[in-house]
Amino acid sequence: MKKLYEYARMIRSKTAGPFMLTLDILFPDGESYNKVINSGAFNVSNIAKLYNVSEENLQRYDLPLAYAVKFTMPRKYAAGDFEMEDLYGCQEHRPMIMLDIPD
Repeated sequence: MKKLYEYARMIRSKTAGPFMLTLDILFPDGESYNKVINSGAFNVSNIAKLYNVSEENLQRYDLPLAYAVKFTMPRKYAAGDFEMEDLYGCQEHRPMIMLDIPD
């Protein structure tokens, strides 16, 4: 079993407005992209659990021509909220890096 970071070229997170967060996973080639997509690790249920959001609030976008996958979900706190720790959402990809990808 490998970790997602071993397949992906880039794993990043960023704000998608004051109330939403987006995760981008970009792969170097079709082989890596297809391996991860076909592994089942990116199903909405797994990612929703990983980020502690409901499946209904998580959207997945497959971008096969770009060898990329995007997930969008509500932020825990709105941008600029007193309790928010990451204004730009750039640290929220951390759980995704160590995601197990079955062989």
